[in-house]
Amino acid sequence: MSRLEELFSSFSGADCAIITSDINRRYFTGLKSSAGVIAAFPDKAYLLVDFRYIEKARATVKDAEVIMLTKLIPQLKEIFDRHGTKSIAIEADSMTVSELDSYSHAFLGMNINSSRELSNAIAAMRSVKDESELECIKKAQSIAEEALAELLPSVKPGVTERSIAIELNRLMFEKGAEDLSFETIVLSGANTSMPHGVPSDKKIEEGEFVLFDFGAVWNGYHSDMTRTFCVGQPSEKMRKVYDIVLEAQKAGIAAAKAGITGQELDKVSRDIIEAAGYGECFGHSLGHGVGLEIHERPNASPNNKLALQAGAVVTVEPGIYIAGEFGVRIEDFVILTNDGCENLTKFDKNLITL
Repeated sequence: MSRLEELFSSFSGADCAIITSDINRRYFTGLKSSAGVIAAFPDKAYLLVDFRYIEKARATVKDAEVIMLTKLIPQLKEIFDRHGTKSIAIEADSMTVSELDSYSHAFLGMNINSSRELSNAIAAMRSVKDESELECIKKAQSIAEEALAELLPSVKPGVTERSIAIELNRLMFEKGAEDLSFETIVLSGANTSMPHGVPSDKKIEEGEFVLFDFGAVWNGYHSDMTRTFCVGQPSEKMRKVYDIVLEAQKAGIAAAKAGITGQELDKVSRDIIEAAGYGECFGHSLGHGVGLEIHERPNASPNNKLALQAGAVVTVEPGIYIAGEFGVRIEDFVILTNDGCENLTKFDKNLITL
């Protein structure tokens, strides 16, 4: 069963699903493009793409009829007439208001399902990874880890955050990354107290933490990891905080399995940090899904009361951030199984001094 056929096994909110987001087009067809529309029916699907992508689409897309996109609305009308379409559903999470307005005017009399029903159905599908997706994620992670291992000997006093980030990026591309998962974060000293700070020209000093949050993309799929190292010897307080975060992170991984809710998983790690007196210093969720996007469902957050499913890939990334002093975050990501999880992150997470 193709992914487009699978979509209609869980979605019945319209005769036709209109898929316009770049990410979801790639998910369903395998084609990376910046434009195009999928018109999917329970028994047939069409991919309309313009001249820039038509040759590649015809050579690679297997689960949809490829049509040269020239004038979208007339072409969609012809497809709708062919199938006797009375209702369509759009991606509420990604279609703009102006795009919806155009569809509403072009297809008067047709019921347009603009609820989140289609977006939710697609997100639910994407949250459970198949073997081909997991292989891509594992490859992306291996690229990132190899790059970090090669980089670490050059992390020393006097080197700037920005120069380290640039070199880490270069190494990931050298080892096969097609893109970066997000803008690489390299922070040192007091800057590590900012969870998503931006690398600066600050020079690393002896006795400081250096925090790396980064990832590689391979065949569209992302990796994500965070490690916190110390250049020289840490203070007693730095070591204590690191050990608390490490304990919370290990506990989260030990609890991660299909059936636990995102809220429950978050609470496992959060309770340890709160019991140590640093609850107010952990202000973000424990984790998020990773796949074709760096942040996707499901979330391991205090607000997610839904059970996590086997096959989901979720980060486990507790942190403690003490403003003006330092911060520590340790992040792995795991595949949930019915009896536990498989950790995709192999890099050592005990405190390493450089």
